[in-house]
Order: sequence, then C-alpha cells, then structure tokens
Amino acid sequence: MKKKQVFSTTIILILFLGSPTWASPLLVDWAFNDNGTVFSAADTSTNALPGHFNTDSFDWNTGLGNITLNYDAAGAYSFQAFFDHEIVEGTNTYFNEYGEVHSAPADGQSWEIYEPGWVFGDIYDNLLAGNLDNLNGVPQGSEDDVSFAMGWDFTLSVGETALITLTLSEEVPQNFYLAQVDPSGIHYFSSSLEIQSSPSPVPEPATILLFGTGLIGAVGIRFKNKGSSN
Repeated sequence: MKKKQVFSTTIILILFLGSPTWASPLLVDWAFNDNGTVFSAADTSTNALPGHFNTDSFDWNTGLGNITLNYDAAGAYSFQAFFDHEIVEGTNTYFNEYGEVHSAPADGQSWEIYEPGWVFGDIYDNLLAGNLDNLNGVPQGSEDDVSFAMGWDFTLSVGETALITLTLSEEVPQNFYLAQVDPSGIHYFSSSLEIQSSPSPVPEPATILLFGTGLIGAVGIRFKNKGSSN
C-alpha cells in the first residue's frame, strides 16, 4: 500500500504557477478479478499470473501497453481489471487529477473511475466483488486521486473462444475509453472482447483417402449390381 504525502499550500501554489512537465505515468497498484479469483500487486507476482494472461507487451513500471487473456471452455465468465497510476507524484501531488469517460460501453462491458480507496473511493471494493458501478467519482471540477477499472461479463458456448485485450496508452483510443487527466500528462484505458467459434476440424489426409476409396468401392458395387440385373 502506498502512502500519500500531504503537500503544503505554498508548495502547491508554486507547482501550479510553474510550467507543467509532460510525463509518463508510474503504475503503483493493480488488481484483476478473474471469475472470482483475485490477483493483486499486494500479494501476487506478475510472473505468477495464470497462463491465459499474456503480459509480454505490458510495461509494469509505467503501466502502459497491452494485456491479453484467452478463454476456451464453455461457461459464464466475469473479468475486471483495476489500475492506479501516478504522474510525477513527488513534485506534482496526487490529488490534482480527474477522470473522463468517452463514448458508450459495449454490451457486457463495465467500468468505474474513482479515488482508489485510500480515503473515500469504493472502486477497489467493487472490483473485489466483481461489481463495477459504471460511475465517474472524480470528474473535472472535483479533482482528486484517480484510478480506473474496466471489465467484461460474457458466456461461451461449446466450441467458442474469447480474447480480452486491455490497452493502456498515451494515444487516444478509437472506441469507448477512460482517461486519467493530470496537469503533467494524460493516459487512456480501453479494452475489447472478441468471441469466435472454433473452426471445424479438417480431416487428415489418410481419412480423406479412406473416404474416397470407400466411395469408389460403393460406386463400383452399384455398377456391378446394375450390370448383373441386365
């Protein structure tokens, strides 16, 4: 758990009067609720995430990049991801941020923006319960410490597979996304869910050959029987 440091009014005024420095974020906390099983920065190594997590394209220091998850068994699924970033907190404070929501979520998609729980936010508790509330608790004009979360609820039938992609970036996404806005930087959180049906298995060459041989044999017997009847 990180410790929030309180800055004096004088230091805050100096910081806001000075010219801001655009900077990448620092990931200070994260958690995933994967169908009721919680993995968090507090008690889970990033190397101990299950095999269906792929974090090769994710930077655990900045908290930017892509994380993908694959599911291939029939059943109902619920997944939520939580991230808490800071942007030059040591010189820029942590309570001068606000969150933005752009566009509309897809069916089965949930989200939340709130103070991460150090003082008043319930976002982390909602993640643990798998019940994000689709509310922005830190809008512009009510600046504070921002964290955000996003999730998906979906069902797979037999033969279907699902791919969840989480994208945290300093580039503006195309579809529904959340933004953490700080005087020294902005970054964005978006995600997608793709459900596909597994293709029918292609017969092996030997199987095709046996089928063809049987078909030829059946045709030959038919012609033989036809000739015998004349």
